[in-house]
Amino acid sequence: MNTKFFLLVFFFLLVGKQSSFSQAGFSHEVGLITGPVVFYSDFGERYNFETNAGNVGFGIGLIHYINFSYSADCNCYTRAVYFNDHFKIRTEIDYHQTNLNHYGKWVAPDRTSLVADQLRAMGGKATVFEVGSQLEYFPLSIRDFAAGQYKIAPFISLGAHWVSFDPEVSSTLGQLNSPATTPDKYFNGFQQDPATTWAVVGSVGIRYKLSPLSDLMLDSRWHFYFSDWVDGLNPTLANNGTTPVPENKANEWIYWLNLGYIYYIN
Repeated sequence: MNTKFFLLVFFFLLVGKQSSFSQAGFSHEVGLITGPVVFYSDFGERYNFETNAGNVGFGIGLIHYINFSYSADCNCYTRAVYFNDHFKIRTEIDYHQTNLNHYGKWVAPDRTSLVADQLRAMGGKATVFEVGSQLEYFPLSIRDFAAGQYKIAPFISLGAHWVSFDPEVSSTLGQLNSPATTPDKYFNGFQQDPATTWAVVGSVGIRYKLSPLSDLMLDSRWHFYFSDWVDGLNPTLANNGTTPVPENKANEWIYWLNLGYIYYIN
């Protein structure tokens, strides 16, 4: 089955499952998020500004909320318990894509070695689909925010996503895995096949009340992947695992700053 189709079906199944909460009197919100994605990978140099500024892609997502503070059945607030007034369940499907290149001192113009030329010639692209849920916590009252008692509502969230990724890695010097195109640590350390993994997702953000039925949202978030293949490179496996690569200390992860529009549907 096509991965994109599966993710869409899975998302709508999750939303349909959460819709059963409406029978218990809970309401719903839908929205769209979009913004730049900083992709931290095996391309480039760790803690290097040029790497972080260069390996930036773009993401978009569809989101759905269960709002426990308001009842769609009676158009009234639900029972005043702490969970109802401070938590929401968020389900979403995300797509982001980032072109990746090597940056930093090892590919500086004054580097004239074969390895520097090979690194400059390497490039990649990470295409990622994600679907999952998060629990969002609002320290201020959700119902007071909905009633317009204040314009801004901060939140934090934590959750998990199922991830499908499709990496591409290539070189302008020719086919990879030859001495002419590939640095030693990347021999047998790349892959081009789609695969799946999981991610832990955490975020910090704010909502701004536009109208009684709509909010703007600014969301600063991190996705940590349980795979080191999301970018297509894994130099810890170079030369069939015989070459130590101490600089490859972590799996891929992203920082995504996105702006969203939320609409209250009932």
